[in-house]
Amino acid sequence: MVMEEVRIMRYFGGCDAGSTYTKCVIIDENSKIVASVTNRSRINPVLSAEAALNEAVAQVKGLHSVKDLAYLVGTGYGRNKVPFADENISEISCHAMGVHMANPNVHAVIDIGGQDVKGIAIDTDGTVLNFAMNDKCAAGTGRFFESMANAFEMSLEEFSKLSLKAKNVIPITAQCTVFAESEVVSLVGEGKPMEEIAAGIQLSVAKRCFVMAKKAGATDSVALTGGCAKNEGLKQAIEKVLKIKVVDLPIDPQLMGALGAAEYAKRKVHV
Repeated sequence: MVMEEVRIMRYFGGCDAGSTYTKCVIIDENSKIVASVTNRSRINPVLSAEAALNEAVAQVKGLHSVKDLAYLVGTGYGRNKVPFADENISEISCHAMGVHMANPNVHAVIDIGGQDVKGIAIDTDGTVLNFAMNDKCAAGTGRFFESMANAFEMSLEEFSKLSLKAKNVIPITAQCTVFAESEVVSLVGEGKPMEEIAAGIQLSVAKRCFVMAKKAGATDSVALTGGCAKNEGLKQAIEKVLKIKVVDLPIDPQLMGALGAAEYAKRKVHV
């Protein structure tokens, strides 16, 4: 009697250790997502990555620890701090690959992270053709939106939808996060319509994205990644400023970096 060999499924991990959120994705040999985690980052990136990885591993039957992954890629702001990572890959490459896996028809991406904004052009195989990055100023980043939401005494989700009600736009002239927040507080104090102030904030960020999108080669459509991709007011403002369609991804846009890292991990091991 010949015993049949039981083949064990291998799993591949990607951990995006961002400055604001830490994301983890585990995929199987067919690139199917079997686990995903998004946690607020702690001060210590090692602890943030470890917690996210352990939480993701616990979602997969057959995995007992991070060491059971066939390959693990770290990416993001704290990519060098991801425990047990076999390799570290730039978040630019990982976001491009993640978007490619989610929708291979998308070739231009604006990634709005916690501390920077990137424009990325994607080749047909998911690799990066070109990119531009603004990491010199926090204006237009996730931190900026958090400051604005705080100024409005709202949650980020509430703030992201506020501008959709605006009939007019009150321009925000300050280019710095601190000065913009002061300007917003003054406008609110003057009794200006809050939805019109919010629309001005969204428009100012969309204008900052314009240069990034053009350098990424966006012509007819673009996808947004990062937590700010869930900002409905920003999506609408970007479509208005860029005059192109913002494509909705079928997978949480905040997971794109981790998904791309997991896919790179899979490709490192010849399945």
